[in-house]
Amino acid sequence: MFRKILIANRGEIALRIQRACRDLGIATVAVHSTADAEAMHVRLSDESVCIGPPAAKDSYLNIPAILSAAAITGAEAIHPGYGFLSENAGFAEMVEAHGMAFIGPSPSHIGMMGDKIAAKAAMASLGVPLVPGSPGAVMDLAAARPIAARIGYPVLIKAAAGGGGRGMKVAREPAELEDAFRLARTEARAAFGNDAVYMEKYLDRPRHIELQVLADNYGQVVHFGERDCSLQRRHQKLLEEAGSPAITPAQRDTLGETATAALRKLGYRNAGTLEFLYQDGQFAFIEMNTRLQVEHPVTEMLCGIDLVREQIRIAEGARLGYEQRDISFTGHAIECRITAEDPTTFMPTPGRVTAFHAPGGLGVRVDSALYAGYFVPPYYDSMVAKLIVHAPTRPDAINRLRRALDEFAVLGIQTTIPLHRRIVDDKAFQAGDYTIHWLEQFVAGN
Repeated sequence: MFRKILIANRGEIALRIQRACRDLGIATVAVHSTADAEAMHVRLSDESVCIGPPAAKDSYLNIPAILSAAAITGAEAIHPGYGFLSENAGFAEMVEAHGMAFIGPSPSHIGMMGDKIAAKAAMASLGVPLVPGSPGAVMDLAAARPIAARIGYPVLIKAAAGGGGRGMKVAREPAELEDAFRLARTEARAAFGNDAVYMEKYLDRPRHIELQVLADNYGQVVHFGERDCSLQRRHQKLLEEAGSPAITPAQRDTLGETATAALRKLGYRNAGTLEFLYQDGQFAFIEMNTRLQVEHPVTEMLCGIDLVREQIRIAEGARLGYEQRDISFTGHAIECRITAEDPTTFMPTPGRVTAFHAPGGLGVRVDSALYAGYFVPPYYDSMVAKLIVHAPTRPDAINRLRRALDEFAVLGIQTTIPLHRRIVDDKAFQAGDYTIHWLEQFVAGN
């Protein structure tokens, strides 16, 4: 078993990993920027190392500094959390080259799935259904026009190395294709240093469904059911639930069997999430995240499995120790991502937290690094807390979520808690009648 793990991240996810390590009796090393010297993940770690100034490129993305911190503290493994270096194949390769374990997939699979074109090609070859689209990168407008005509408008132009909605544009008719294609390439180049784009059919009312999987080093692959992540604004998720109110148990089983069979053939290891669009009873693969997801707690609440603990065990070389038939799905879980943003304008609201009170009670979980007196810095992602509830049924979970949101108090900064309250009270949400476009329309109408 590992004796010491370095956590190459910050905030609530660093705390989440620390807790799993403590449960396993493993010491932790926190790395931090100068802006995070008083952060909770630093205060609660066994050791901490400052790795640079506030800017992420000089600290949490500073690979030499992180590897040096691991070396001087004697860490045997590195957990990257999510974001930052979690899907950087080069970083994973360097961790292993320095004799440490990378708690995640192999560098080759991270690289494959990080290239959206390569990922789609791999999944298609393994029998996973795709959204109709281009067979590979589309290099110029001359090539784009016949592809768009074949797919049928509207079409979506997407960055091959993309994520988070950057480098993604819609052309609803032929006259819009030129501008959409040019803007997508420009955004992709600026955001990822790679202007390669591909095209696929734009679905007008899909749901965003993702499937959580774990795989050990011995060919055992299992899934932990689906999460519905359709409530998004500008391609950023605000609320997730498991299971999806739109998916039947039979559909879950079919999707899970298809996905786990594909990953078994691929030789995948550790945690991963396959993301699909779902419309008219059909699933279509769009990408795979080779890391822990922000919304992993809803799956943990539903299945009773500590996914971070399992990641660590797999990296140590342990077998999963259970099969698909041993995994059960009990009740319903919902997560709200609470950010330090104005709930109407969505402008970031960094600042000092003057008071903090987290809700509690049966079936309520809060993952947060906030505390009274903490200064939320302006340099990083604005998410400051995750509120997760679990109950026997979806209506019960919604009632519990409403109660928990009413108890949640973060003073000194603005947060999106008021927006989450409005969502929970909306009849369309309560009925489970929403798509990935619903939240944009909800926000615009309120």
